[in-house]
Amino acid sequence: MATCFWLRSCGARRLGSTFPGCRLHPRAGGLVPAPGPAPGPAQLRGYAGGLAGLSAALLRTDSFVGGRWLPAAATFPVQDPASGAALGMVADCGVSEARAAVRAAYEAFCGWRKVSAKERSSLLRKWYNLMIQNKDDLARIITAESGKPLKEAHGEILYSAFFLEWFSEEARRVYGDIIYTPAKDKRALVLKQPVGVAAVITPWNFPSAMITRKVGAALAAGCTVVVKPAEDTPFSALALAELASQAGIPPGVYNVIPCSRKNAKEVGEAICTDPLVSKISFTGSTTTGKILLHHAANSVKRVSMELGGLAPFIVFDSANVDQAVAGALASKFRNTGQTCVCSNRFLVQRGIHDAFVKAFAEAMKKNLHVGNGFEEGTTQGPLINEKAVEKVEKQVNDAVSKGATIVTGGKRHHLGKNFFEPTLLSNVTQDMLCTHEETFGPLAPVIKFDTEEEAIAIANATDVGLAGYFYSQDPAQIWRVAEQLEVGMVGVNEGLISSVECPFGGVKQSGLGREGSKYGIDEYLELKYVCYGGL
Repeated sequence: MATCFWLRSCGARRLGSTFPGCRLHPRAGGLVPAPGPAPGPAQLRGYAGGLAGLSAALLRTDSFVGGRWLPAAATFPVQDPASGAALGMVADCGVSEARAAVRAAYEAFCGWRKVSAKERSSLLRKWYNLMIQNKDDLARIITAESGKPLKEAHGEILYSAFFLEWFSEEARRVYGDIIYTPAKDKRALVLKQPVGVAAVITPWNFPSAMITRKVGAALAAGCTVVVKPAEDTPFSALALAELASQAGIPPGVYNVIPCSRKNAKEVGEAICTDPLVSKISFTGSTTTGKILLHHAANSVKRVSMELGGLAPFIVFDSANVDQAVAGALASKFRNTGQTCVCSNRFLVQRGIHDAFVKAFAEAMKKNLHVGNGFEEGTTQGPLINEKAVEKVEKQVNDAVSKGATIVTGGKRHHLGKNFFEPTLLSNVTQDMLCTHEETFGPLAPVIKFDTEEEAIAIANATDVGLAGYFYSQDPAQIWRVAEQLEVGMVGVNEGLISSVECPFGGVKQSGLGREGSKYGIDEYLELKYVCYGGL
């Protein structure tokens, strides 16, 4: 049975004094106090320094299927990326567990689709309320398993909860149509109906929000879901399952099957090829997205995907430098550069280039503080693992070998193997890896350009197109550039663009469909035409 044990990271407080006379003891799906003497430091340590007093009910370790917490035959460790210490052992689901979860979701769908929109709305609202009530604990779970600074983790939980709130309202706004045909004795109706069971595969960088953005829409539409969270961050998905259960979401409507990296491929294939699954929703790399599209093609499943990006951040001569620098900091270094809409390439016009680079470097040194996500003042936590650090390091070395200049940063941080210094490069050219390979780390490469046409050509010279940003005070230029950028989302004089009310998604190989907004629920609805004759 999967059990959770507590381990201390660098500088963490031990929890022995917080739980005197208490130790963690396994039960189905969670942890309960067990009698006996308090364990010593070697037995009981703290999650990355900040989870003392966390509700044990939220620290689930088993799969959640059909409204029950179920162990798997094996478990896998989840590690704190800041220290490398193990946080706990989680159920390592395989193909059989995945298929069982799909069956549970399908059986639940037969009833959930008949639940009134008002009742679905009410249940989603209860789930939202519970997230808000438990926001501090949920944020600490995110920081522990992903390394995200605690302030940002709090922001993610609010963002995550707001999707449940939004779709609780959208559930009651699924409207059909009546069409008057040329025939006087006929009427045509268009109904919107739920597609069925949705397989939801989510990433580690937003372990809560990427679930609710998909699941909120699916449940509002009347679908049921099987969630496969990232192997690095399963605790957030399982905590959401606990709160969904508390909210009264019926058994089988929301299912979670965590699994290790070793099992991820076969579990993903199992749920995406299962004939009882009608819809696949995925956020992750373009490479994995193409594999899932292949799985979906064999049975022609509905698909929505939010894949990789290579966001350009363009600063024109007319831009306000201070505003552009503030936007660059926000866009590039949120979550230590580990977001799909992070600026990956900075294109700065020649007339403003030197002033921007100087101000950007000063702002980075002043405002970016590397540390454990639980430490007050930390703005840059660890990268998710050493492989991510190696990728940033490789891009920096490649750029320098081809003539780029390190303005600030440029190497691993002394705090540990998963930390990298926020880095700014100048004299960057388009033949460098960092200009055509998504970084997912704290690296800002600056390319100098001369004309608007040149900037647009560089920005669009990629096979992906998720987000793009530019700064300009020229109204005519703003319209021209916004319309010509080949991306799904554009930030004009703004570095943070995500909002539950607005459609999120990309073009080219950055994905299919849109999430959030009034359009997000359509991804989980089918149109049915009904011809009513004999009138």
